[in-house]
Amino acid sequence: MALYFTSINSGSNGNCYYVGNKNEAVLVDVGISCKEVEKRMARLGLSMSNIKAIFISHEHGDHIKGLSVLSKKYDLPVYITDNTLRNSRLILNEDKIFNFNHLDTICIGNLKVSAFSKLHDAADPFSFTIECSDVRVGVFTDIGAVCDRLITQFKTCNAAFLEANYDTQMLESGNYPYHLKRRITSGRGHLSNHQALALFQNHKPEYMSHLLLSHLSKDNNDPTLVENLFKASAGKTFISVASRNEEGFLHYVNNKLNENKNYSFNPALYQPEQLNLFS
Repeated sequence: MALYFTSINSGSNGNCYYVGNKNEAVLVDVGISCKEVEKRMARLGLSMSNIKAIFISHEHGDHIKGLSVLSKKYDLPVYITDNTLRNSRLILNEDKIFNFNHLDTICIGNLKVSAFSKLHDAADPFSFTIECSDVRVGVFTDIGAVCDRLITQFKTCNAAFLEANYDTQMLESGNYPYHLKRRITSGRGHLSNHQALALFQNHKPEYMSHLLLSHLSKDNNDPTLVENLFKASAGKTFISVASRNEEGFLHYVNNKLNENKNYSFNPALYQPEQLNLFS
């Protein structure tokens, strides 16, 4: 069974990632409005009814902005740690809140969502992998440093969203105040291009078919620069940059044939096999 995945938005202006099979899916973070999530999923041919749960990585606004409205409108369970919920100051439906801990695995239909704690300047930050039929997609953003936990999880992924937040030289010579530059590079801020590249070069599994570079800084990175940097070491792995302004392509991966293709949906063509995919 294949996993389908896309970035609904990725960046400091909002983060939201979709991973699922034909029948059920989860969102990791909802950092853009409910309306925008609906519009972008519709353009991809994805049904909101397929979303069965939301997983929250941490309480920063670019990860929870649309959570309250979306979760209430669609009556969705929200998996969020107690510390993250407390610091988010959000009001959610109490009967739809579910706590989790480091290394917990939560089953959402045929999906298995595994959580692990990470280094970031938030109350209780986590990253996730989503698995179905031995196919695994990782969502690894807002990470201050590469640690053994991240390496262990990265090695198991057929595909991953991986933060490549900033180019070191651009950050150092840019206009950010000193305290913000220190925060970003503190080991609890964000991954640089070269930190992310080192993880990819040293620990990429042979079967990793897709890497989506995520959470790029608007001011301290360049999509073309970082994409070319990774493509030089990519081999057969498809490399793409997740946009901070719009949804990405819908990708898919399975454990039988990991082809570097996008799944595209064009309602104008009215191809029955496409329209029935997410019915």
